[in-house]
Amino acid sequence: MLVHSKIRSWLTIIGIVIGIGSVVAIMAISEGAQQQMEANLASMDTDQISISAGASRAMGFGGGPPGMDRAGSSSSASSSEEDDPELTNKDLQVIRAVDSVRVASASVSSNEELVYSSKRADVSVTAIDPKYWDDVVGDDEIIAGRGLTSSDSYSIVIGGDVADGTFDDMQLNRQITLAGRTFKVVGILDGGRTSYIPLSAVEILEDKESGVYDSIVAFVDDADLVANTTEDIEEALMLSRGILFEEEKDFSVSNMLSMQETISDTLNTIALFLSAIAAISLLVGGIGIANTMFTSVLEKTREIGIMKAIGAKNSDVLTIFLVNSGLIGFVGGVGGVLVGVTSSLFVSTIIGGGSVAGDGGGMGRMVSLGGASYVSIWLIVFALIFSIVIGMIAGAIPAYRASKLKPVDALRYE
Repeated sequence: MLVHSKIRSWLTIIGIVIGIGSVVAIMAISEGAQQQMEANLASMDTDQISISAGASRAMGFGGGPPGMDRAGSSSSASSSEEDDPELTNKDLQVIRAVDSVRVASASVSSNEELVYSSKRADVSVTAIDPKYWDDVVGDDEIIAGRGLTSSDSYSIVIGGDVADGTFDDMQLNRQITLAGRTFKVVGILDGGRTSYIPLSAVEILEDKESGVYDSIVAFVDDADLVANTTEDIEEALMLSRGILFEEEKDFSVSNMLSMQETISDTLNTIALFLSAIAAISLLVGGIGIANTMFTSVLEKTREIGIMKAIGAKNSDVLTIFLVNSGLIGFVGGVGGVLVGVTSSLFVSTIIGGGSVAGDGGGMGRMVSLGGASYVSIWLIVFALIFSIVIGMIAGAIPAYRASKLKPVDALRYE
């Protein structure tokens, strides 16, 4: 059929290629994003809990994946002008008193302008307690110099992207101006645009005051206790702040596990929605196969009559037409897999990532965390089988009609 009805058959195949290619690309990119997220979160501290002011604030500092500023970015909940939620020393002490909480440290973040020599840079500045530097940031993030210590007052640790980009001649122990005050550069981070200063210098930041915090991060003794400790912190803060009902909460408590579940659910929803759109292409392709098969039955009516006259059974004719429709689906499936894999790799390359090569067990090797696609053997097999099934289902009715033709009527057909 592919040989005798080239144009009609290949136009039908294109519909299958588009549908299968779209589904494969969407599933590969979605699975790659899932594995990328899991790899990113696995490399982070899963024993930390973030507490932020505002009922729907996102995770505070330390809440983003590697490659993002550790200060993170929080979106404030909508609150009335009369009730601007905040975290205080009282909240910090309440959190520290919760069982399983090993360390609790507060932070204040602000967007400020750094001035070094004749150059300026707008950066995120986070004030933290130097006593908890190792827990909150850690010396592993330092590529030059050191982190903050308890003896620091007007010292600063600069984000690597600022030090190497805007201030390309930045060196340790140089003087830099922040909010009109002079700070000494004691360390440079490995990437990022967030800079850190001691919490004792928080009052130099715009609209910030001592004892009032943007977020608090708590570390638990055991990562397995994170979920229970999160609930304990919520209950303790609600009691301390005199909150009786959940809907009245003016703070949020989150952890890495809940963050991972939320992102995973979001990715699955998006993938399902896009796959449903791609399925429309498969429907169009299936209709095209049915049309091609109906036309083929009309064109080959005399041949069917001859086959039956020389002893062919209804099942033989049915099998021939089902195989033809299945072959169209298979060719479209092969083309769709090639298009889908190529498209997913292209998208991953565009967004700065690589690919994950999958094996039969669904395991893969992460090449890059900047954006990835995951193509497993099972995805390819599923796509091919699905395309064949679509072809055979679409060709079932025409094949059945062909098998039921009477030899005499078929031979007389003009």
